[in-house]
Amino acid sequence: MIEPTFSDFRARVRKSFDRQAVMRTIGAELTRIEQGMVEIELGFDEGLTQQHGILHAGIISTALETASTYAGYSVLDPDAGLLTIEFKVNLLSPGRGERFLFRGEVTKPGTTIIVSDGRGYAMSQDAPPKLIASMTATKMVVRNREGFTE
Repeated sequence: MIEPTFSDFRARVRKSFDRQAVMRTIGAELTRIEQGMVEIELGFDEGLTQQHGILHAGIISTALETASTYAGYSVLDPDAGLLTIEFKVNLLSPGRGERFLFRGEVTKPGTTIIVSDGRGYAMSQDAPPKLIASMTATKMVVRNREGFTE
């Protein structure tokens, strides 16, 4: 388990997430914040699908990248920001479901670079959650740059 570096990481993550216009646009909700782990949920919306009626790969990538970034953000000291510098997504199964869960977890914390992983699941009432995507992402810790804290 990652030791907390400050006591208000949940409030800090929530405040930053609430400023993300893209998350509002796609209807994503921040549903769980733990030290080193964040979950985002998204309901099915036809406006977020591709031509076959499944959740678009870009939406899946966006939600996974956001969850993995906020997981990293939860282990960061308050005077720092975080920028994604690389990620890889594996799309494992079509994005069909009533809701989707995107979980980001810190794999390796650091003072300059943070590595995190993400998993995306399709959820339906009649079936167990199905893994639809995985991500590994590298984050750069940013300090002393205007606009990159909180």
